[in-house]
Amino acid sequence: MDVANQLVAQGQFTVVKQPLGFIKVLQWIFAIFAFSTCGSYSGMFKMSVECKNRSESDLGIEVEFEYPFRLHQVYFDAPTCKGGNPERLFLVGDYSSSAEFFVTIGVFSFLYSMAALAVYCFMLEKYRENTKGAQIDFVVTAVFAFMWLVSSCAWAKGLSDVKTNTDPEKVITFISACDEQENRCREVYDPKVSGLNTSVAFGFINLILWIGNLWFVFKETGWMAAFAGTYVPSQEKQPAPDSFGQGGYGQQDPYAGSQGGYQPDYGQQGGYNEEGGYSQGYEQQPTSYSNQM
Repeated sequence: MDVANQLVAQGQFTVVKQPLGFIKVLQWIFAIFAFSTCGSYSGMFKMSVECKNRSESDLGIEVEFEYPFRLHQVYFDAPTCKGGNPERLFLVGDYSSSAEFFVTIGVFSFLYSMAALAVYCFMLEKYRENTKGAQIDFVVTAVFAFMWLVSSCAWAKGLSDVKTNTDPEKVITFISACDEQENRCREVYDPKVSGLNTSVAFGFINLILWIGNLWFVFKETGWMAAFAGTYVPSQEKQPAPDSFGQGGYGQQDPYAGSQGGYQPDYGQQGGYNEEGGYSQGYEQQPTSYSNQM
């Protein structure tokens, strides 16, 4: 109990009120409805065969079928109205592949929704800190949306065939005694398939929920900013020079070449001498003041 209380205390259950978490709760609930209404189904229908000889009649032929709808394995016994043992007849069709595929997608959707809710509630900061988790969530959500589309359509077609092949009016045509006019065959009870119709409805509701969830997960991936052009990748730092002599301050001055530019020579003639006079860089010396006197 202490561990459970700590988890509850650390959980961020406010995310359930946000679209990202609330739609996961809906997916979790409707996934349960989808696979439970299909996987737990069992139906039955009744027929009656009234022979000319009333003693050979059977007015309550019951045929039961259930998930995964391998109808070719379902059989019943019907009178021949000719005396002797009744004949054994089988239904037509095997629709287990579409039904089991639909239930499998529902179960895995239920498990993934529950796991995603746990991540949202207890590791939301890590989920949003690194976009890789959101990107994986987006890909998985897209896969489940596609799988719900395929499985719902396949099961809708399979259910249509199940209802056709379990219709008592059609099954009566398999009974040889019903081909004779003196015998009377009729349906007594039709199978109730409202639960199966509901499962197909829940399948397409799950499809809508998973497609709608793509948008809310997509906003967490960071791809929107990349598509909008607001994402700027960090620039790589340039390596620092090894010394000032390489690409630094020790480079040669481009203006110090032999051609072009002013190149004063301060080490040659000109400047202050030791006697305190100023000697200019001319070959002829100026006339002294003593000679002028």
